[in-house]
Amino acid sequence: MDCPTRRELLRIIGSASVCALTGFSWLSAQEASRQRAGKSGAPKQEQELSIEQWMDEWMHNRPALGTLTVSRFVERVWYLRAPISWRPSKGQEALKPVDVPVGFVTDFASIPRPFWALLPPEGEYAYAAILHDYIYWFQDRPRTSADMILKLTMEEFGVSAPTVSTIYKAVRLGGGAAWRNNATLKRKGERRVLKRFPEDPKIRWSDWNKNPDNFE
Repeated sequence: MDCPTRRELLRIIGSASVCALTGFSWLSAQEASRQRAGKSGAPKQEQELSIEQWMDEWMHNRPALGTLTVSRFVERVWYLRAPISWRPSKGQEALKPVDVPVGFVTDFASIPRPFWALLPPEGEYAYAAILHDYIYWFQDRPRTSADMILKLTMEEFGVSAPTVSTIYKAVRLGGGAAWRNNATLKRKGERRVLKRFPEDPKIRWSDWNKNPDNFE
């Protein structure tokens, strides 16, 4: 199921006295706001926490949006069956949101095969790796931003600090080659968002990729 938009969420809770979307009561937030404002002597009209303000607060604290749903080619290449997104939290406003569409093709984390026993490509950092892959492919922002979003998302998913540090340092040191290679592949006409999904479980990415009609 797709995540509801901010407008839809506002409509849903606009007629309700209590919001239970995250187990957090909007009325409780109102009360907390009134108590804080009362201590500071703020006027009554500034003491109320509006629904829209609460929604802004809630949305800013949900960086990762969308359950990871993927299918795989014979090779270790996957494609999204549902969209995923990332939103900057407070203090991260310099980073732009990321919206990865259905059909995006990814190899998760591009980790060399000798290290798969310790760091498998589809490890706990898989969600973060897809966001990273998407930015590295479309290159709509600096590479440094892509790497930082990878780091922040891994931290959000509770990936261990040593693993986060190892992967982040690796992409900072070696990601430039992948960035340049993606730019070259795009100039040659390669695409990475599927329009049609394969029905044959034995299909290979190397074969599916040859037909331009399979892509957006």
